[in-house]
Amino acid sequence: MSSLVQSVDWLAIAPPVIAAVVGLAVLVADLFVGEARKPLLGWFAVTGLAAATLMLLPLLGADRSTFCLVDDLGVCSYTADRFTLVIQFLVLGGALLTALLSVTALKDADKRLPEGEYWFLFLSSVAGAALLPASRDLATLVVALEVASLPAFALVGLRHGDRKSSEAALKFFLSSVTATAVSLLGISFVYAATGTLHLTLVAERVQTVDGQLHTLAQTGVVLTLVGFAFKTAAVPFHFWVPDTYVGAPLPIAAYLSVIGKAVGFTGLILVTVVALPSYAEVWGPALAALAALTMTVGNVGALGQQATRAYSAVRLLAWSSVGQAGYLLVPIAAAAYSGDAEKSIGSTLAYALMYGAVNLGAFAVAALVGRTKVLNRVSDYRGLYASSPLTALLLAFFLLCLAGLPPGIIGLFAKVTVFSAAVDAGLGWLAVVMAVNVVIALVYYLRWTALLFRAPDGEPAVHRVPVPLTAAIVLTGVLGIALSGAPQLILRFTGTGLF
Repeated sequence: MSSLVQSVDWLAIAPPVIAAVVGLAVLVADLFVGEARKPLLGWFAVTGLAAATLMLLPLLGADRSTFCLVDDLGVCSYTADRFTLVIQFLVLGGALLTALLSVTALKDADKRLPEGEYWFLFLSSVAGAALLPASRDLATLVVALEVASLPAFALVGLRHGDRKSSEAALKFFLSSVTATAVSLLGISFVYAATGTLHLTLVAERVQTVDGQLHTLAQTGVVLTLVGFAFKTAAVPFHFWVPDTYVGAPLPIAAYLSVIGKAVGFTGLILVTVVALPSYAEVWGPALAALAALTMTVGNVGALGQQATRAYSAVRLLAWSSVGQAGYLLVPIAAAAYSGDAEKSIGSTLAYALMYGAVNLGAFAVAALVGRTKVLNRVSDYRGLYASSPLTALLLAFFLLCLAGLPPGIIGLFAKVTVFSAAVDAGLGWLAVVMAVNVVIALVYYLRWTALLFRAPDGEPAVHRVPVPLTAAIVLTGVLGIALSGAPQLILRFTGTGLF
């Protein structure tokens, strides 16, 4: 009897496998390591993530596939192409920065966060997120999505004795499970209509679906998009975001804002552009409407945050991330109308890389301020320049990047790229909506930036910066500044291999 799959290409699957193996090793080591040495688990996790990220280098320049059908070696369940590597770099690089934030957060938590469980759950989620962009069948896609999501629920509510954290985890869990159930129903409809789960075969067979099954396939497309729209925090599936970010440990909020979004957008791209390009008339208008609604609601929500409200800094970043999700949706919607879908997807990837670097940097500064200002209000950042000039300048740079203003050239470059994708696809109305929202966003980003340089109320607070937190802030700052100096490198790096 012939084997169902080819031999495994271990090099191709190395990045997610290393993250998973290190997670299991941390869980076992936690049983034998004494309390005094628990922090070593964090540094072991950081080393493992660095190793997983470095394993992307041997995969550059060559498309590798494994777990292929025996009777058709061109149909595989796992593919490591340019698109996969870009997303895996974003996931693993973002996870590495989040891990540096977590090392400090766990030390400050004073044993309210169990270290072994934290790192096991975190690395498990990272493994799922790294697997998802390589998935080329719907079953692997859903499994990767849930492996990335389920540990995240626990991480949000992991803090002992914190009611706010538990409520956030419950809201996150219930809304996510509902969205996943709807998405699975949609996938079952697509499978019923096409008889296959492999994305390339779905793309071929869905074009010749019998008339009686055409409506079933269309319904399946719409329902499948719901689950991934939830992961991207697209409106109206965004209601869990502000409370979840506030209730979660701050590094996990940063993780969800970047890696969680990467997971959602990757799933959307694979389902729409790869599996269902012939149904562009269904998902194209739906994603365009979602993009317009998401960026508008997110930016208006961020604009309405009161500077003196408890946790207003985190809430502002949460609503801002919803608005940024709207911008990220624009090129995916444009791919339905554009003659060059690969260029449109490249715009989303370029924007995602920019957003990932500077948003993690903003969260890193928020984590620093939160060490002395527990309520983490926007008003707590007044006069930050007086006590920590470099930190204030970097936060100002991150906020200007998110706003798309110089000297944050990379933010401006990314927004122009997304804007041009909409115009080239004939979505002029969506480009206008985006332009209006960019102006709205300028108000709250500049308002926060100006606050950093005002005279402090009373004596300026002294912010002691631990080494891991310093490393995270500096790395994101260097990356943002380097990309602002050579923004054209991003589009070269994000050329996709989907077609």
